[in-house]
Amino acid sequence: MYTFSKQRSFTMLAGAVLAAVLTTAGPGAMAADAAQFRSSLPVEGKAPGFDGATTWLNSAPLSPQQLRGKVVLVDFWTYSCINCIRTVPYIRAWAAKYRDQGLVVVGVHTPEFKFEEDLVNINAAVGRFHIDYPVAVDSNQRIWSNWGNRYWPAIYLTDANGKVRYHQFGEGDYAMTERAIQSLLAEARGAAVDSSLVNPTANDEQKAPDLASLQSGETYVGYSQASNFHSTSRVREDRSQNYAVDKLALNQWGLSGQWTVGAESGVVDAPGAGLAYQFSARDLHLVAGPGKAGGKIRIKVTIDGQAPGADHGADTDADGNGVIDATRLYQLARQSGKVMQRRFEVRFLDKGAEAFAFTFG
Repeated sequence: MYTFSKQRSFTMLAGAVLAAVLTTAGPGAMAADAAQFRSSLPVEGKAPGFDGATTWLNSAPLSPQQLRGKVVLVDFWTYSCINCIRTVPYIRAWAAKYRDQGLVVVGVHTPEFKFEEDLVNINAAVGRFHIDYPVAVDSNQRIWSNWGNRYWPAIYLTDANGKVRYHQFGEGDYAMTERAIQSLLAEARGAAVDSSLVNPTANDEQKAPDLASLQSGETYVGYSQASNFHSTSRVREDRSQNYAVDKLALNQWGLSGQWTVGAESGVVDAPGAGLAYQFSARDLHLVAGPGKAGGKIRIKVTIDGQAPGADHGADTDADGNGVIDATRLYQLARQSGKVMQRRFEVRFLDKGAEAFAFTFG
């Protein structure tokens, strides 16, 4: 079992991770003793399997017995997590490249927010991210608990004998992870594998973060985990209240207009309510939803009190207009020039919207 604090991690180097030692061999060496392809990756324990999945997508349930002889990549993710979203192109590319060489990829979708338990939402995300590998839906967090996992995303590699040989907590270190995949495949096959590395294309929200300029971090709207809240009045938990927001220091945020703030989210009670955040990052995202299935909430974004222009996000236009029509992560700002401290504001032109968390990149 692993005993790390539960969080979505930007960690770029997992503790106790060892790089694979790959043997590049010519045709004459292919028939040599398979011992030369034995991986240097240590055994970390026995893979717990996937008991407890509420259902499976893209596959029938997979048991340890069915996976014996395969190298398995297990990816713990949840669909509104920006770190997970940025990892998906690599997971998808590895699944495609190594499928015929003995790799099986299993995504384990473990929710953080209540809306991430909804199978309709999960199915929509699987389609939106073009995920075609098996996904175990872990809405009761039983697989998460069995693995002792504490991170989104978290990658585990198991060898052909069902032993955990590698883990990566957080996004990044893609080359190291792919070298580990190659090492375990070579060990299982007793032969060298293609040692090139994937270079997947990424859409706007999947672009790697600008870490050199990143000074803002994940911030929750619901009162159970909220921090740096700076409206002119305190939060009135689970009761409707009118808020106002004035000047903000870096990484402070506030509400304006009529809101009900719950443990997980804030709900817009009247048209025109808004959120403001003083941020410093290339990208600003908001996890939000329309409040009910099929709903559409119009939004208007400003940056430093003006239309965003070239600094608009993928989910808004240059005038700051956008629509919240599903509960997911929305990219609402992307600074196109030099990254600097800015005041972001979004107004909800219709009532009923839910706001869960800000994330940055």
